[in-house]
Amino acid sequence: MNLRDLKYFVALAEHRHFGKAAEASFVSQPTLSMQIRKLEEELGVALVERTSRKVMLTPIGVEILVHARRVIDETEIMRNLARSSQDPSTGSIRLGAFPTLGPYFLPLAVPALRAAFPKLEMFLIEEKSDVLVEQLKAGKIDAALLALPLHDDRITVAPLFDERFLLAAPADDPLATAKRVKTSDLVDHSLLLLEDGHCLRDQALEVCRMSGARERAGFRATSLETLRQMVAAGMGMTLLPELAVREGQPRPEGMVVRTFEGAQPVRSIGLAWRASAPAAGFFQQLATVLQDTAADVLTR
Repeated sequence: MNLRDLKYFVALAEHRHFGKAAEASFVSQPTLSMQIRKLEEELGVALVERTSRKVMLTPIGVEILVHARRVIDETEIMRNLARSSQDPSTGSIRLGAFPTLGPYFLPLAVPALRAAFPKLEMFLIEEKSDVLVEQLKAGKIDAALLALPLHDDRITVAPLFDERFLLAAPADDPLATAKRVKTSDLVDHSLLLLEDGHCLRDQALEVCRMSGARERAGFRATSLETLRQMVAAGMGMTLLPELAVREGQPRPEGMVVRTFEGAQPVRSIGLAWRASAPAAGFFQQLATVLQDTAADVLTR
């Protein structure tokens, strides 16, 4: 049994005529008829009923037709996969991003990626950073946007951009009256932070450690939107990444955003993929597009 004979059988089932099936298969009618008989002999059953006017499938022929089509379809999928491995830009990619970056960067990045790789099919996954790392190592995703540094020999990282942290404060807070503030102004202030598991929490805690600020006790938000609303309600200050507060992003009334003067706190973002992945060159191309996208929207 070979794939060619299965295709002949499917063509015959679709056209119900040896001559038309042979023409559609680009072979002579005797050749197609002979191969169908060989297939029947190999399977030990009659697949078709031959009459002078038309061809009908036998009951077992109807059942085998389902599997024949499935084999042909699966074979085509394998061929497409092989072709996409030779040119990954024509295949698909499962790209992960963490929650405090994905909603703000992916809407900018996806159009750029589609323009650069029009045949690439993208599946986007949003998870916390530690989950993305495990999914990446397990092969459940192909690449991920992650905060750096990332120390794992099994993962290759291409740095993309540095994103500034900005201070978000209630409009009536004394720091909100200044156009710019220094990180040293945060000494002895308490900041609203995200709950455990968010890499932004760890980054904000590092800023607190360096500036002399502390975490607001008794409160941990589940999202940046919660932080925004709590700041606007006058509950306290927080740190927000630049992409989340750039022009066009929602900014609730009562919240003021200020840029830090001098040495600015930042977080570094990179594109990560498995070191063993054969498409390293393609991931580097992706990284270049993402770098250019970020450069167009982030303040240098």
